[in-house]
Amino acid sequence: MSQIQPLRIRVRRALVTVIALATSHVYAQGNRYELVENWAQLPDGMVWGQVIAVDTDQAGNLIALHRCSSDTCVGQSEPPLLKFNPSGELLMSWGEGLLVWPHGLDIDADGNIWVTDGRHEGGKGEVIFKFSPDGEVLMTIGTPGISGDGPYTFDGVCDVVVAANGNIFVADGHVNNRVVKYSAAGRFLMAWGQAGTGPGEFDMPHSIDIDSQGRVFVADRGNNRVQIFDQEGRYLDEWTQFGRPSGVFISANDRLFVADSQSVDGVNPDFEMGIYYGSAVDGSVEGYIGDILTESVTEDANGVLFSGLVANRGLIRYEPE
Repeated sequence: MSQIQPLRIRVRRALVTVIALATSHVYAQGNRYELVENWAQLPDGMVWGQVIAVDTDQAGNLIALHRCSSDTCVGQSEPPLLKFNPSGELLMSWGEGLLVWPHGLDIDADGNIWVTDGRHEGGKGEVIFKFSPDGEVLMTIGTPGISGDGPYTFDGVCDVVVAANGNIFVADGHVNNRVVKYSAAGRFLMAWGQAGTGPGEFDMPHSIDIDSQGRVFVADRGNNRVQIFDQEGRYLDEWTQFGRPSGVFISANDRLFVADSQSVDGVNPDFEMGIYYGSAVDGSVEGYIGDILTESVTEDANGVLFSGLVANRGLIRYEPE
């Protein structure tokens, strides 16, 4: 196993900047955030893998999903799921040997933890796990080790979110370009989407979340937009002002956070990589945090932001000033 160096975060203050883009989208200055270094405390001998997803529970604990001290969990013995208390102490870790390529994460209203596994190898992967708050497997959706586009197979499954009524929405995006809906018991209900650029079509739906109105927000990354649907898959709107979205998160008060990990010259050149945030109600953009390459972001009840680093392998925390 290769030795991975711990994350080194440069000392800096992450300031929200005012950016006028060639698309005429103007980003107003919003809150300022202070970077907190070395908040998460890993046990001796454990190092970060690619941190692909983060979320917080009702107690303010943070769950981080990483790729087992590497870029995959294949052949690794480390746990992919890490739970930290608000002080950054590791409370528990679990999931050793279960996942191939961890990808998406959601914590539902009951504190259950949902995880997507986006590749398959050795009879594992391409499934969604539901864990209890104590890490017990409660449900598996999908066919382990098999990829496909059927009602119970995925191909490059990216993310999952649970609605208030318990229905489950899945961004099956690296290959299939669709959203799949299941009942709370895991029964297939419907799917929508296909490859394309039109309304309701996708080019790698990479992340998914639901606002207070029950609208489904999908990070349609390859099309540089967030698409919005009702829970029956009817197209409502699309927003391009949040960059090239790899991750979407909507807080309880309908603040929308979008992680952009790919906007560079030649790919969505009018934007920059970072975290865009604003209103999930009207799509207004309040601010931007730059100098960060991330595919995930979440906000806790106190307005603290957490983000996982893929290339640099680590976890960062921003506190509002």
